[in-house]
Amino acid sequence: MSKAQVSLQCLLLLCAELFHFTLADVGVAAQYRPPYLPTACYGNDVSKFPSSNLFASAGDGIWDNGAACGRQYFVMCLSAQTPGTCKAGQIIKVKIVDKASRNGVILVLSTIAFGAIANPSAASVNVEFTE
Repeated sequence: MSKAQVSLQCLLLLCAELFHFTLADVGVAAQYRPPYLPTACYGNDVSKFPSSNLFASAGDGIWDNGAACGRQYFVMCLSAQTPGTCKAGQIIKVKIVDKASRNGVILVLSTIAFGAIANPSAASVNVEFTE
């Protein structure tokens, strides 16, 4: 390998360290209220829910025939129909415990999870999420 190729590889590695590339997706998130049981993932087993109550149902886009059960996603509110709905800079981690029954949403968040990133009076918000 030439000196130029080694220098180029070092430069690329340095850039990768300085600029963290993420593969985040965007979609619509809504919220749902109790009762949360039974779930498509865990039936009536409440022990599978995170103690933080930060959990969600997966929409068709990420459900993956049930493979989404137990996955965890970082979620941040980007925008909403009403300005000021999102809580700026708030990122939460949710665990998938169910399949969403609403069309057009990627995540349906528990009331606690939704309220952590947005005004709970909103019907839905645009979110960025990554596993």
